[in-house]
Amino acid sequence: MIALALPASNDEGFVAPTLEDMHLPEILPWGAESGEGFGKQMLLILLSVILIGWFFVAAARKGQMVPGRLQFLGEWSYNFVRNSIGRDIIGEKDFRSFTPLLFALFFFILINNLWGTIPLAQLPTTSHVGTAYALAAIVYFTWIIVGIRKHGLGYFKFATVPSGVPMAILPLVVLIEIISTFLVRPITHSLRLFATMLSGHLIIMLAGSGTAFLLLEAEGLLKPLGALTLVGGVAMFLFEVLIQVLQAYVFTLLTAIYIQGSLAEEH
Repeated sequence: MIALALPASNDEGFVAPTLEDMHLPEILPWGAESGEGFGKQMLLILLSVILIGWFFVAAARKGQMVPGRLQFLGEWSYNFVRNSIGRDIIGEKDFRSFTPLLFALFFFILINNLWGTIPLAQLPTTSHVGTAYALAAIVYFTWIIVGIRKHGLGYFKFATVPSGVPMAILPLVVLIEIISTFLVRPITHSLRLFATMLSGHLIIMLAGSGTAFLLLEAEGLLKPLGALTLVGGVAMFLFEVLIQVLQAYVFTLLTAIYIQGSLAEEH
């Protein structure tokens, strides 16, 4: 409705938000003429690290037998990642050494996703592909190193040569396994997070700017449509919050699955 109705609503037409509208001027520009430097995204990433560190240090500071609200929330959050993702996926024997990584990934991604729905911040830093690539790269090298430590260099054969495959099709299967495991997996791991956060944020921006246009500038019968886009925008906002939480969970869950696959005895 927004895409079709708004461009014809007046002579000037509706100008939809673009990707450039998500990238504000750098706070401390340097380097290239395009203004590469310390910007809002970097600032929010640093703030997320400070916020996460402060919260869990404050939650664990007193360590009472009967926990207060802050301590209870901190312990519940930690146990959720430790037990529901780490122990249940990786297994009782090996999960403990990977709990810090899973814990850090989940809450780092969660906070940086939620920036997109917090007033004044309003930018999910994971909607910038560089952030998603960096996180996926950390995970990528982690499960490869884990596999090599577990199986030696034979891990690469273990990961790409399934057992029980007829020799006639084994070369094709091995090629598919190499591509899917070592090329496609890290790309999809990063792009799933990046694309979801980018598209969700753009939809909210479109709904907000469309609502403002219809209510303030549209004429005639199009003006009441602003109420509909407002309701739809609020619904999409709430849905986006859910997606932001789910994407943090999915990224961390896949990390645990990849690590478990590197530790497994059989392919």
